[in-house]
Amino acid sequence: MAGGAAPRGAELLAFARFRDSSPQPLAYGYGPRSLRDMREREFGRLAGTVYLDHAGATLFPQSQLTSFTNDLMENVYGNPHSQNISSKLTHDTVEHVRYRILEHFHTSTEDYSVIFTAGSTAALKLVAEAFPWVSPGPESNGSRFCYLTDSHTSVVGMRKVTTAMNVTSIPVRPEDVCAVETRGTAASDPDCQLPHLFCYPAQSNFSGTRYPLSWIGEVKAGRMCPVSVPGKWFVLLDAASYVSTSPLDLSVHQADFVPLSFYKIFGFPTGLGALLVNNRVAPLLRKTYFGGGTAAAYLAGEDFYIPRQSVAERFEDGTISFLDVIALKHGFDALGRLTGGMENIKQHTFTLAQYTYTALCALRYPNGAPVVRIYSDSEFSSPEVQGPVINFNVLDHSGNIIGYSQVDKMASLYNIHVRTGCFCNTGACQRHLGISDEMVRNHLEAGHVCGDDVDLIDGHPTGSVRISFGYMSTLEDAQAFLRFIIAMQLHQCDGQPLPQTTPGEVGAPSESEAQDAVPATVDRCSSSPREDAPTDSGVSNDLPTTVAAVGLRPPLPMATRTQQTPSEKAAGVLDGGLGPRVITNLYLYPIKSCAAFEGQEWMEPIAVPLEENGERTQICQSKVCADRVNTYNCGEKISSWLSRFFGHPCQLLKQSSNFQRSAKKRVKDQSAGSTATLSLVNEAQYLLINRPSVLELQQQLNASDANGKEELFPMKELISRFRANIITSGTSPFEEETWDEISVGSLRFQVLGPCHRCQMICINQQTGQRNQDVFQKLSESRARKVNFGVYLTHTSLDFSSPAFLSVGSQVLPVLKENTEHHELPASTKHQDVIS
Repeated sequence: MAGGAAPRGAELLAFARFRDSSPQPLAYGYGPRSLRDMREREFGRLAGTVYLDHAGATLFPQSQLTSFTNDLMENVYGNPHSQNISSKLTHDTVEHVRYRILEHFHTSTEDYSVIFTAGSTAALKLVAEAFPWVSPGPESNGSRFCYLTDSHTSVVGMRKVTTAMNVTSIPVRPEDVCAVETRGTAASDPDCQLPHLFCYPAQSNFSGTRYPLSWIGEVKAGRMCPVSVPGKWFVLLDAASYVSTSPLDLSVHQADFVPLSFYKIFGFPTGLGALLVNNRVAPLLRKTYFGGGTAAAYLAGEDFYIPRQSVAERFEDGTISFLDVIALKHGFDALGRLTGGMENIKQHTFTLAQYTYTALCALRYPNGAPVVRIYSDSEFSSPEVQGPVINFNVLDHSGNIIGYSQVDKMASLYNIHVRTGCFCNTGACQRHLGISDEMVRNHLEAGHVCGDDVDLIDGHPTGSVRISFGYMSTLEDAQAFLRFIIAMQLHQCDGQPLPQTTPGEVGAPSESEAQDAVPATVDRCSSSPREDAPTDSGVSNDLPTTVAAVGLRPPLPMATRTQQTPSEKAAGVLDGGLGPRVITNLYLYPIKSCAAFEGQEWMEPIAVPLEENGERTQICQSKVCADRVNTYNCGEKISSWLSRFFGHPCQLLKQSSNFQRSAKKRVKDQSAGSTATLSLVNEAQYLLINRPSVLELQQQLNASDANGKEELFPMKELISRFRANIITSGTSPFEEETWDEISVGSLRFQVLGPCHRCQMICINQQTGQRNQDVFQKLSESRARKVNFGVYLTHTSLDFSSPAFLSVGSQVLPVLKENTEHHELPASTKHQDVIS
């Protein structure tokens, strides 16, 4: 591993040693079929990318798409509800695909029917609406809908349908079902035919745990009941996650309902799934709505409707997505040709998962503490109990969890694709992470919702990180991920240089990125360089007459400088004195994500119309940080100019003047109706950064390497990466995070909290070159929270004085209550502000 000897507990587990020590034979690859050749030929788009989210969506091979496209170009497929030649071709092809699906699951049309749906979720909804539920009445207590708490949101959501029918829903924990399985508890009246439904996943999409398929037969036979009530139990097996990497034999495990999503298996097409229905159950299903193609006969003027006899035709309302169905044929062909079948995929993916799990468990800090905490109900002993999914959180050397969003951001720097959050499985997330129901409600009140990047609340994780392997995953993928974990954690703690991957290596930066990469030496045990300047809490009206010099360096040698700029005069860079807190730079960003315009004075607003001849084009909707915004196109002339300049098709959109977007971060004691309005900025009106904070980061980055190189990140270039509006000269690093508000002349700004950084800071704003060192170093020095700068919102109500900012303006901060700045070292944790 590059960068010197790894610390103890940081060695990458050799695959050969792992395989030799395994008690059972391990399969890797697909026999004479070369996995490396397959990756290069079929998945060339993965070069330089480590894709580890196959449980979310696997990837399609090139030959599958080529074969499908050729099929469409060579044949005419018409609507299968018509009777012409092209329609008959479609009908016959679709029926052939139904046979292929059933054959894939080792069954036939004698036992199962295939109902095409929009996906697994639509299949689950169909079961919820069509199952023969019995509401409570004088003669019975009614049906029961029972589901495993380790279930996908789409399964849990079925309870809303059953609730509307007055049917009781009962969540059951995995350990309770296992206890019932051991005891063999059965209902007291085996002759009762009251229908109940039990749903459980063949594989947890959260942890990869594989639940016994034997439960199907045990529950249906009445030898094992999820809850002790008389009646007849039916079983829905959620197989969406399981069948992506494993064979399922429905001739042995005859579940009543099996929902699927085909993109989980083939990668393409998306938006197509199926419900496999046991033919013995099909006659019991009830249907209210009927759509095109489902009726044998009906009357428009009377309540007369006769459904078609075929189960599929009865439940496939309207025209199915027949071209997507035809694509499945090519998916089956490609999968068989490339791998030899699902059993091979099962063994190959499990070997990768078991190796990665073993290597992760072996990683230790120098103090013996584990690097990760893995959430699993198995020890990855066999593919019968564990799928190729690893769910974990990264820990620091003290055992504190590092938020999943920070791990995700760091992984993205290495072009490693993982999944984070709770994975649409709140039940498993609560169980493994120890999140109570009350905590979920409290997190919601604090502003956390599913899918956001709020990863820690009061130090407790709200989610985790998940990696998963697919049939085209390689050992290099697993090892690139492990090297990333070692680089992110262990080499930082030991003070070793961060390992630099070589160009062309899986998960390595491109050649241009590698040339721009800078080795960094990290020593987390020592504090960052800084000059403390204690200030009293309260309003800082009295400016200090003497300030400890921070040593701001001009970006150019003194000999080449003949005149001070206003920014330099304000910063006091030439005489070495920092002076009072003043504004040193003002930056405007007229076009989102483009370069800044630096001004000396920020004048009062003036409207500059961009549209030609004052005529606006059609309003369109865009998104900024998940917010919908109304915009309009500035015209074809501008679009053409930008497209020629950038070499890519571009359009310039302007926010509609009659559209208002409210800030998510609110000023304290501010009502919901009086929140600040935003333009196309991300989260707040203004962003402020402090020069001493930039200087501290610069000194860490510019530490001399073995060749004695210095000044790798000039101050001006580093400032530009953070894309702030207001740059100030403070008295100590990160003091801005202790401010509650600031005043600049007659203007007052509320500090809303820290800016959580993304990969934009990795990009040199002048050259466009990418370098991960800035993000990496910031993550190390800021206790894993990649925060830099603070958000501001304008709160001034005094319109009697001129309202403008200018370079050299004095900045007067008000500190947060109970904050002593000199007790807040920059290298320690900084308390986030939750607005």
